[in-house]
Order: sequence, then structure tokens, then C-alpha cells
Amino acid sequence: MRIKRGTVKRQKHKKVLKQAKGFRMTYSKLYRRAKEAVRHAGQYSYAHRRRRSSQMREEWIKVIAASLSGTGYSYSKFINALKKNNIEIDRKNLAELALYNQDHFNKLVSELK
Repeated sequence: MRIKRGTVKRQKHKKVLKQAKGFRMTYSKLYRRAKEAVRHAGQYSYAHRRRRSSQMREEWIKVIAASLSGTGYSYSKFINALKKNNIEIDRKNLAELALYNQDHFNKLVSELK
């Protein structure tokens, strides 16, 4: 018996083309190109989800270092001083303090001196 899969194939193609919407040139129009582009996009998104946490940490470190510029501390010396005084606060919260509560951050820096 012959199997006809026209509707199944069309649904599969439509699904991939919908995922490829917004891609450039034929990567959003032709199924074969779109399938390839969607597969690569999935690989990139997986890898970049793994990288995102380290990128956020880098951003927090930049914010902390920038807010320490007038205090006489470098970033590494500031983190070292926190560890020596047994102050356990992560970089995310330090960066938020530096951005939104500058006076609290300055009080923390002055306590370390």
C-alpha cells in the first residue's frame, strides 16, 4: 500500500519556515536552506545560554570597578579586602548597590578602610 504524506510534509516544512522567519535571503524562504539555518541557530542559542552567566559576571565586575574609581581601591584589592573581613556578598548584589544605592556602597567601602 502506498503512503501519501503530503499533509505531514507540508506541516513539517511550515513549522521550519515559521522558525526561520526574519532570516536573511533564502534562509527564510526555501525549506532546505531554512532547515540548515534553524539547526545552526539552535546550536548557537544553546552555546550562548551557557556563556550568558559569565558575560553577566563580567558586566557586574565592570560596574563595581567603575564605581570604585574615586575611592583609591582597585577591583582586585576591594574583593580581597571583602574576603579578609569575612563579608560575603556576591558580585551581582555589589553591582546593584553601586548602581542604585551609591551611599550604601560608599559606606561599605569606608568600613573596609
